[in-house]
Amino acid sequence: MSARNRRLPRDLSWPLTPTDLRAVPGAEEVDLRFVDRPSDDGTLLHAEWIPPIRSNYGVGLHPSVWSTARIRISPLPGTERAHARSVLRSHALPELAAWIAAARRAPEAWILSRRSRSWRLAGGTTTHREDHQPYR
Repeated sequence: MSARNRRLPRDLSWPLTPTDLRAVPGAEEVDLRFVDRPSDDGTLLHAEWIPPIRSNYGVGLHPSVWSTARIRISPLPGTERAHARSVLRSHALPELAAWIAAARRAPEAWILSRRSRSWRLAGGTTTHREDHQPYR
């Protein structure tokens, strides 16, 4: 993404690009958003399942996005971008692909519930959390 269209202060950078995410199997048709502020808890990658329930339509979610995922990318200091990108691409993106695949074949009770998975850096790897529980 060009610097002119970034919407970020000069000292921040997103650790992943749209191309990185579109290369993830199953993520070709997700709602992809780049957040303009760092996450308070260090989350860099957040995926949320949008269940196919009627109450979603009342809050502005068109039925065409039901049973899909919404992915958010949070920025981090620009000096950490290269390391974060490498770690996320090798650890979090394969896990994201598996999470999306599992969501698409999950039992009905899972599909009808709001679900999420988030990743943040933990040294040379990532740590994740499910459904806003504490990181492990």
